[in-house]
Amino acid sequence: MKLADALDQFYYYLQDERNLSSLTLLSYNKDWNDVLAWLETQGIDIAGFEAADFTEHTVRRYLYALSQKGLSRATINRRLAAMKSFYQFMLRKEYTETNPLQDVVMGKLPKRLPHYLDLDEIIRVIETPDTSTEGGLRDRAILEVLYGSGLRVSELVGLKTGDVNIAESWARVYGKGGRQRIAPLSSFGAEYLAKYMKRTDGKRRETGVGSVFLNLRGGALTDRAVRDIVHKYCRQAGAKEILSPHGFRHSFATHLLDNGADLRVVQELLGHRRISSTQIYTHVSRTKLKKIYHMAHPRAD
Repeated sequence: MKLADALDQFYYYLQDERNLSSLTLLSYNKDWNDVLAWLETQGIDIAGFEAADFTEHTVRRYLYALSQKGLSRATINRRLAAMKSFYQFMLRKEYTETNPLQDVVMGKLPKRLPHYLDLDEIIRVIETPDTSTEGGLRDRAILEVLYGSGLRVSELVGLKTGDVNIAESWARVYGKGGRQRIAPLSSFGAEYLAKYMKRTDGKRRETGVGSVFLNLRGGALTDRAVRDIVHKYCRQAGAKEILSPHGFRHSFATHLLDNGADLRVVQELLGHRRISSTQIYTHVSRTKLKKIYHMAHPRAD
């Protein structure tokens, strides 16, 4: 099978069977387009290139070329992951009998602790918007839900009015791979969501947009707009770090564990498939405990 034809089937599989988000599909497409562009620089005619002609030697040459360009280990690993996913798909569908990436391993990444804010700082950020305006009320609701429910930004902008139950303080959330979970709303989150949704109900009827969070023209809010909103209020509040929306999710998890929440419960609340994804927050909490110990115990030093 031609590599180009096989990739078309792979993208179809990711969209229709795996139900991956448009952003994830775009990422796969971007990574593979880079591979194809590199093959062309090697004098290979992509139109006639067979998927089975992709050898381990070819893979290693490509990865070496990426490292020579100065790409980060994380970027190289992401490209390799996209290639591995494709050939695993090829094996499952029996389009090929060999996997040229079987013995190619990803490079180890340095462990990075998640960025988060202390409780008093994050409350200061959350309380910064002017809720007398429609935009300020929306922004307050966004910040409350990001921190109070630990949502990913894609989950936040994907919320529809039918997904939110204000009376019972929960929201139906669609996470990675379309996985559904019920996320609790804090009392503040439910309060400001209710106020915002009531204020913008007429605009939603006019535009026919079912999203909870709208831009000021009545369209659905984007991931980028939410990032800009979070950055804006971190700056206005004078926070020690300008967090991304994911930083609010990190703060949510860290503060839960700091206050004694069970790791499995936090995993469920975050929608992590693997406990290993949640365990990084235990390191953050241990770091904080160690700092407190050295500050408070008379014989710590």
